[in-house]
Amino acid sequence: MISSGLMVCASATAANVTKRASLAQVITSCVKPQTAALTFDDGPYWYIYDISKQLSAAGAKGTFFWNGNNYLCIYDPDSVKRVKYIYGKGHMVASHTWAHKDLATLTFDQIHDEMWRVEQALQRILGVTPAFMRPPYGSYNDLVREVSFQRGQKMVTWDFDSGDSTGSTAAQSNAAYDALVARHPSNILALNHEVYEQTAHVVVPHAIKTLQAAGYKLVTVAECLGQQPYQSVVAPQTVSVISRCIRQAGLQFY
Repeated sequence: MISSGLMVCASATAANVTKRASLAQVITSCVKPQTAALTFDDGPYWYIYDISKQLSAAGAKGTFFWNGNNYLCIYDPDSVKRVKYIYGKGHMVASHTWAHKDLATLTFDQIHDEMWRVEQALQRILGVTPAFMRPPYGSYNDLVREVSFQRGQKMVTWDFDSGDSTGSTAAQSNAAYDALVARHPSNILALNHEVYEQTAHVVVPHAIKTLQAAGYKLVTVAECLGQQPYQSVVAPQTVSVISRCIRQAGLQFY
C-alpha cells in the first residue's frame, strides 16, 4: 500500500514536470552528409557584397546571422540595401539578436527584447520571420532556450570556428580550414564574421575553394538540416513605413 506522503510527493513531482518550460533545440552541426554551411555573424556590414559575390560565383549559398545595432544599425539606409541584396541572392538570413549582448546574463524580458527587435527589423525590411537564431558568443542557458522556443526559433552554434573574431590571422584561419578538410568530417557548420576585411577577401575565397575541392556542397544552415529557414514570409513594408519606424524608435546611425 502506498502511503499518503508518497502519493503527495509523487503528485508534486508530476506537477513540476508538467510546469517545466519547453526549451529550444540547440543545433551544433549539420545533418546532411557532404554539406558545409558557411555562416557569417555580426553584420550587415561593408564587406557583405564581396562575400556574396564570391559565394554566388562558386554556386554556393551562405547564412548570415545579423544584429540590429552592433557594428552598424540595420535600419541605416545602406544596411537596408545590404539586407535586401543578400536575401535577393538566395542566401539565408537569421537572428543574432539586437545588440550582441550575452543573453545568459539577461532577464527573461530582456532576452525577449533582444530577440524581438531584430526579428521586427527583418519582418519590416524583408517580410520574413526567422526560424533560427545564434546567441552572441555562443552563450546561452535554459532561460535563453525557453525564450527562443517561445519565439519559434531553434538555436544554432557551430562545430568549426575560423578564429577570425578571437585573434587568428587570415593565414591561421586558412590553416584551420586546411586541417578541418584533412579530417574530412561528414559535414561542417563553420563560424565566420563578415565584419573583418581579411575574412571577406582572404579567408572566404580559400574556404570556398578548399571545401569544394574536398567534395563539400556549400549550402545554407536550413539546407544542411533539411528544414525551412523562416517561420513565415509575407510582403515587406514600404520604405516610407520603415523610415517612420526608424523615427519612432529614435535610433541613431553612425
